[in-house]
Amino acid sequence: MSESPGAGTEQGAEQGAQERPEQASESDQVREAERVSEAEQERQTERAQESGQETDQETGRPPRGAQADGLVDQGLEDLLRFIRDARGFDFTGYKRSTLGRRIRKRMGDVGLPDYSDYRDLLETDTDEFRALFNTILINVTSVFRDPEAWGLLKRDVLPALIAEAGPDDEIRVWSAGCSSGEEAYSLAILFAEQLGIEECVRRVKIYATDVDEEALRDARLGHYPARTLAPLAKELRDKYFERYGTQYVFRTDLRRRVIFGRHDITRDAPISRLDLLVCRNTLMYFNVEAQTQILDRYHFALREGGYLFLGKAEMLLNDGERFEAVSIRQRVFRRRPGGSSPPYPAQPVKARAGNAEEEQQAVRTRQLLDLILDASPGASIALDGNGTVMLINNGARAQFGLTSNDMGRPFQDLELSYRPTELRSLIDQATHERRTLQVHGAERRLGNELQYFDIDIQPIMGGPGLPVAINVTFTDVTQATKLRAEIKRVREDLETTNEELQSTNEELETTNEELQSGNEELETMNDEMRLRTTDLDEARAFLEGVVSSIAAGVVVLSADLRARSWNRGAVDLWGLRPDEVLGEPFFALEFGLPTDQLRDVIQECVASGKRSGPVVIPAVNRIGRRIDCSVICSPFDGHNGGVVLLMEDLSNEGGN
Repeated sequence: MSESPGAGTEQGAEQGAQERPEQASESDQVREAERVSEAEQERQTERAQESGQETDQETGRPPRGAQADGLVDQGLEDLLRFIRDARGFDFTGYKRSTLGRRIRKRMGDVGLPDYSDYRDLLETDTDEFRALFNTILINVTSVFRDPEAWGLLKRDVLPALIAEAGPDDEIRVWSAGCSSGEEAYSLAILFAEQLGIEECVRRVKIYATDVDEEALRDARLGHYPARTLAPLAKELRDKYFERYGTQYVFRTDLRRRVIFGRHDITRDAPISRLDLLVCRNTLMYFNVEAQTQILDRYHFALREGGYLFLGKAEMLLNDGERFEAVSIRQRVFRRRPGGSSPPYPAQPVKARAGNAEEEQQAVRTRQLLDLILDASPGASIALDGNGTVMLINNGARAQFGLTSNDMGRPFQDLELSYRPTELRSLIDQATHERRTLQVHGAERRLGNELQYFDIDIQPIMGGPGLPVAINVTFTDVTQATKLRAEIKRVREDLETTNEELQSTNEELETTNEELQSGNEELETMNDEMRLRTTDLDEARAFLEGVVSSIAAGVVVLSADLRARSWNRGAVDLWGLRPDEVLGEPFFALEFGLPTDQLRDVIQECVASGKRSGPVVIPAVNRIGRRIDCSVICSPFDGHNGGVVLLMEDLSNEGGN
């Protein structure tokens, strides 16, 4: 589905959750439209060139700087060699007319008419390389591009491919020249519809490759605007994509089965044992020699009976011995039975004849190497290029219960291949990426105990092609892992305890603040009480002073007619002290005054609420002298009511 002249290989698994997409800006839409327009123009130019009609759009004449067929533009060749040596991009196998036109377009954009001047710019401006590659590598694609071809793939190819594979066999697919990923995700959808999502996740592995790193970054994200998914039915879009704003994100579980990586199909070793290889509208950009080399790689990459899916502009006309046509119209081919040699065969080790002493020395050297391997601290197991177990050291035999009988067995038949972790896919990845992979803290249960291993998967290279062997080393990190876990647990406990102490401290501080606030309120109330007490004391002293200063006897009775106040005048008149009368019923007191004669006066005062009297009653004072006592009864408006009796000796000298 890509129209990028270079195509790509498996270059590292990109798994897991990705960043949320940002909303597509208007400038992004404009750039996309320009890119599509440029690609369409390229296709028209290619068709015109194939028919010998390539002309300048404005003048109708051949474009300036173009070379006639068969002629070599030495300036262009020098520039291509410089790009290859400086950046590792080998465009020497591409069609010169296409390359020359695209490079001249970029030269025109920067205003440099000569190849040598443009080379000087590339040497001083590293950003110009990116602009040049973006011009050369036009990436235009969409989901299920050319629906009829994809319909044939769905209807005829995939059912046959799945039927030929065992129920547990892995299905390997390569999307070469995947551009921004729509083709790879279309393949994932197609297989998921055929097998079901869970079965697809379990069995299908899709390698999606390209030489354009920027396109690969977009592909790994799996974020697309609605217009890109327009060819997709709504039910499929909702099933396989999740919407975020104006963009859609391919579902995570299937995305993990698509491995994106950079790969140059003209130089890098191909992915092997493929069931389906999709390379659409990519071969058209290469010359015949480069196309032949690429097809040799593709033939090696496919298993017997594997399918090759090309683009509309590409055809296998002279390769009928190796590929049979499934559909000429839709460009689907199938690899015929028969062996093939790898494009980059490893150089065999050459043995030379020698005497018995040399042979004994070789035996001793081999024994020494075996002893060194057994003495290595970790458990190691070595596999040849076909995945067969070739070497097992003493650590591996002791750690995993392997024996000499396991030598020569396929590694995938051993329990070690999937426990403590899935190593088969990692070995496959390390083989094709030709780099060491590491797994940290793989967990293995041994009875009731757990073991943890760091695993190194190291390809052993014997030449420029695929590795000739894989060395897998297991380092027991159980104690370190448990110690880290214990440290983490203790740290979490300490953090929890610290949080609890901080919370308790905060609560105590809050309680202290509340107590301080309450204490301040109590102090304020206490101050107010002291002020009021002082006021009351002063008022009481004042009132007592007033009452005491009255020469006549003043008696205050409560509402139930008990003595509440007995002034000094009453003491002088009747001879009773206040502590003898206060709280006592007034009519029960015996002090020389016949109180029964005052009942009517007191009741009248209480009933009317008005002053009554004076009433003159004969009485005997404190010294036993008979007197005439004048009594005036007044209502008491104080606390709970009552009456005030004013008693005066009329027979006293000066009395009225």
